[in-house]
Amino acid sequence: MTTDNASRFSAPQVAAQRRIGSLAVSPIGLGAMPFSLGKDPLPPREQAIATVHAALDAGVTLIDTADVYAPRWDMMGHNEQIVAEALRTWSGDASQVVVATKGGITREKDVFPNRRNASPEYLRSAVEASLTALGVDTIDLYYWHRPDRSRRYADGVEALAALQQEGLIREIGVSNANVEELDVAREVLGEGGLAAVQNEFSPRFHHTSHRELQYCGEHGIAFVPWSPLGGIGGGSKGVGERFLQVQRVAELRDVSPQQVVLAWELSLGEHVIPIPGASRPESITDSAQAMSLALSVDDLEELATILP
Repeated sequence: MTTDNASRFSAPQVAAQRRIGSLAVSPIGLGAMPFSLGKDPLPPREQAIATVHAALDAGVTLIDTADVYAPRWDMMGHNEQIVAEALRTWSGDASQVVVATKGGITREKDVFPNRRNASPEYLRSAVEASLTALGVDTIDLYYWHRPDRSRRYADGVEALAALQQEGLIREIGVSNANVEELDVAREVLGEGGLAAVQNEFSPRFHHTSHRELQYCGEHGIAFVPWSPLGGIGGGSKGVGERFLQVQRVAELRDVSPQQVVLAWELSLGEHVIPIPGASRPESITDSAQAMSLALSVDDLEELATILP
């Protein structure tokens, strides 16, 4: 992916679908974490399921979860179980919906912060537990959640490659990785073997992930921004107030600032697939409309000032 202004502004706004390795998904996904973590109180289970249904009804075909998304240390898999129930109870055809999950972080009673474990034994146990929680035989997309600094980075990637060869994982991703780690992952997996990179990226947080976004575009890897609107700590709700460029475009287009941010991120490359978190049907329904929001060259020129 080139980084000159002309290419940034002329990028196709929205493809019908975007690619994650062999998988085709909607340009916007749903981040399911808010169902199980980060809010007090958490949304009722019925509301969480209704949020997934609303996402699917709006054309979202990528749901992102993780084993560690849970209210307590002894409830690992909580979020995955909600996603699985929502897919089972949806009135539509869920056969084309891609579910991504993550592993490599442990939660233990009275142990803070959470530890990381990329041993082959632990990652196998995590994958097997996620298969059970999701009620599937193969996980569509499995991310190594965070690097385990006690091991060589290649070790964790090799462990996932072995699980892929067994048919337990369809596509491999890594999360919270830097460019040097992406080089290692590509070397281990071979050309085309690394399907996705999930890093934090938003108007508020891009200083450590813009380089990775560009790297993924250059190598045909999906870049999946988590917290693309600024996170659950209030960044999402106030994104228009914090970034006046976003507010001006939103008012001009008569849409929410959140839609503008997501449409801008989609314009950064056809490999970019934001996964805004939501715990209410109204939130993901609004976010999904970014898939059809066409920003003009003038809009994109103004929004480009967000990045240094």
